[in-house]
Amino acid sequence: MTIRSNLHLARRLVSVGICAVFAYASAQAYAGEAFAVASPGTADGGTLDASHAASANNCGGGNVSPALQWQNAPAGTKSFAVTIFDPDGGKGLGIVHWIVYGIAPSTMGLAAGEAVPHGGVSGTNRTGGPGYYGPCPPVGEVPHHYIAQVYALDLPADALPAGLKRDAFLAAIKDHVLAATSTVLRYGR
Repeated sequence: MTIRSNLHLARRLVSVGICAVFAYASAQAYAGEAFAVASPGTADGGTLDASHAASANNCGGGNVSPALQWQNAPAGTKSFAVTIFDPDGGKGLGIVHWIVYGIAPSTMGLAAGEAVPHGGVSGTNRTGGPGYYGPCPPVGEVPHHYIAQVYALDLPADALPAGLKRDAFLAAIKDHVLAATSTVLRYGR
């Protein structure tokens, strides 16, 4: 190889390296700004306190919905929706513990026990009723996973009727989700 070829190759490698550094930095900046949800005091994959378990059927809890906080909602968000779904329950068919939607776009979280925020609309949980229904996995089973998911929607807060079941809710928001984020909470007895 000539000196000119080596110099050209060196410049290309430096150029590729600089591009890679900028791409990595951009990806890190984007990841830092992604729509995200957390349950304060409980890490992703962490165990829920018994206060969040159901209060019926000897489940031993207070049926208090967990606190959730989200950030970095995408531009154009007109409302939020929150669900908690246990894919392990119902012998693997899953159990719906919470559906709430029509949450104002200025809301960035729900306090513990705030099952339906002011102006929010409740869907139908596993009991056939509204609001939050806490975990109650069978005694001795491996702790179940409770997926708390927040959806940023382009739907106005009053767009959906009250009482939607999970399948109807998901069908209604299908083409209206700007972004979604989730955290996994666990609970066992």
